[in-house]
Amino acid sequence: MYSIVLQAQGNNWSFPLMMVLMFGILYFFMIRPQQKKAKDQKKFVEEIKKGDYVVTIGGMHGRVAEIEDDTFILEAERGARMKFSKSAVSMDSTKTANKKATA
Repeated sequence: MYSIVLQAQGNNWSFPLMMVLMFGILYFFMIRPQQKKAKDQKKFVEEIKKGDYVVTIGGMHGRVAEIEDDTFILEAERGARMKFSKSAVSMDSTKTANKKATA
């Protein structure tokens, strides 16, 4: 009986060590990459300039015609102009648009 009690008390450091190890794995594989992605998206949105070709979250493709504080006007085909929030930008397609224009 005493041997079972002594075995249970001998590993008091294993549970806290396991919790720290699990939190470390969670941080490096889930939290840190998500923070990096959010930081890159914020930097991209801040660097949008007039003439860039972008794609919105809803799938609208177009060229940035005007930029205001937190909005921009996107010019699509045939002169259609729509106002979007800067947070609605999904990705940059300037390089893709330039490749198609030169081909």
